[in-house]
Amino acid sequence: MGGGTDLDEAFQWLCDRADNGDLLVLRASGDDAYNPYINGLCKLNSVATIVTPDREAALEPLVAAKIREASAIFISGGDQAKYIRYWRGTPVETALREAVRRGIPIGSTSAGLAVLGEYIYSAENDRPDDKDLSSDEALADPFYRQVIISPDLLGIPILRGIITDTHFDTRKREGRLLAFMARILASGQTSRIRGIGVDEKTALFVDPDGAAKVVGKGEVDFFEAEKKPEACEPGKPLNFSGVREERVSHGGSFNLKSWHGNDRTYTISVFPSRVIATTPAGFDQLPN
Repeated sequence: MGGGTDLDEAFQWLCDRADNGDLLVLRASGDDAYNPYINGLCKLNSVATIVTPDREAALEPLVAAKIREASAIFISGGDQAKYIRYWRGTPVETALREAVRRGIPIGSTSAGLAVLGEYIYSAENDRPDDKDLSSDEALADPFYRQVIISPDLLGIPILRGIITDTHFDTRKREGRLLAFMARILASGQTSRIRGIGVDEKTALFVDPDGAAKVVGKGEVDFFEAEKKPEACEPGKPLNFSGVREERVSHGGSFNLKSWHGNDRTYTISVFPSRVIATTPAGFDQLPN
């Protein structure tokens, strides 16, 4: 889910794949408010929440043990930098990767979604008084100090080669996701990068074979680029062309393996201070 109001349908989808077992909510802050909400929607053996407020808590053997017992896992929103700082290199990361290999269904929202891909916008350089990294800042300087891309945390096979972003339309994050993709291509780590941006009050259901469905009030945007940006340098505006985008709304489908759906397609070009989307008919517009 892309953040904002949680979708009942998304939790029901996750619960259906939990086999009436034990659903575990993971958080780095907050409380167990998800427990009664999920129990009211689903018939499960149990629902529990574990909050790891620091790295020391993530080292507690009980946390990894509960992850290994879970039939489904949900990673809450908050601050993705905390998940990376607290979990990386700990038994929590090991247990989560084992859960992925066993095929345990995993759901998430907001910051939880941000840590699912092979590449992660980690927000690790954020300061306490920082605002969210804006598209304008990332496009004006793709090496701006808040633009930190970290390697994967969970090792989800179907999300290899993908970076995600959330609150996509509401917070106008298309530009910054394009900047993340440009940085990854410019680094030479890969010759192709894909991005997924999920709106608030919207979810993407993904099966192991890559078949995906969009539900909710907004859209999910899928991006793909296979050419290095024309200009991606510290302190200079991004210049990046030839990015393919497909926007899929409620009820629409997409396949993460073929990277093809059944909705609107665009070609994206990034010039200094602006993003242009060109439709197949040749109509240019400024997307959100």
